[in-house]
Amino acid sequence: MNIGEWKDRLRWAVERVGGFARRQVRRAKLRRRTAPRVGLALGGGFARGLAHIGVIKVLEENQIPVHCLAGTSVGSIIAGAYASGASVEEMSAVARKVRWKDFASWTLSTMGLASNKRMEAFLKRIFRSLRFEDMKRPLAVVTTDLRTGQPVVFTSGELVPAVRASCAYPGLFLPVAYQGAWLTDGGLVAAVPSKAVKDLGADIVIGVSLESINPKIEPQNVMEVLSRSLSIAQRTAEPVWRAHADAVVEPVVNGYGWDEFERADEIIASGEKAMREALPQVMRLLEPRRAGRAVAR
Repeated sequence: MNIGEWKDRLRWAVERVGGFARRQVRRAKLRRRTAPRVGLALGGGFARGLAHIGVIKVLEENQIPVHCLAGTSVGSIIAGAYASGASVEEMSAVARKVRWKDFASWTLSTMGLASNKRMEAFLKRIFRSLRFEDMKRPLAVVTTDLRTGQPVVFTSGELVPAVRASCAYPGLFLPVAYQGAWLTDGGLVAAVPSKAVKDLGADIVIGVSLESINPKIEPQNVMEVLSRSLSIAQRTAEPVWRAHADAVVEPVVNGYGWDEFERADEIIASGEKAMREALPQVMRLLEPRRAGRAVAR
């Protein structure tokens, strides 16, 4: 074989290798484009919010990645912990031990019955990172500006003040003064923060709603009156957040008291059960994109 033939064969081999490399790059780009970003929107509910841990556990068991999260009230605590890198096991262990005294103290004020100032130390213990920019997954925390009535959505800066504000349940906790605003519970404007997580770039939004009204049980104290009143008001706005959710998970938790943290395992299990029931719908949402990736190969 002469030198000319060797050159031709070498040129042919280089072109084949180059063509293969270009095809692989195109396929990788196509896979990245078609892979859906799953967002989780976690609503409020005090102790009932521990059900969110069960939801995340089932998603992990079924290898459904959560790419970004948004939280309101207690949902912001679970979302913040998970986005910062805490595991389901770690969150479950904390849930079994947490009590009212860990994050609140009664106070005398015309603005509320209690302060959640103690929550700062609690959150610093359970969060792996304390700034939004350092989260392992993009995170949004929804609060409400008492002066304007508008939502204030935090996606940057310090995490702890934003979560504390989102958990400042009106009438119970004092509002939180932060960045020139008087902030309170995000549930007033977004019972389930589905739009906030969609704004983070989620292609598929899974909303988790925690119903607190049990028509068979009459309210026994001012806290239960406040909780039920807010839940009734939130129903009016329900079509808004549902419009931004592709799937809604609804753990049955209205049989648990707002402060029954000692029933953590039961509440977490209710979240697992609800997520398993919703799995077929979530898998159908993922399937067209998975099929697209298969064709691309």
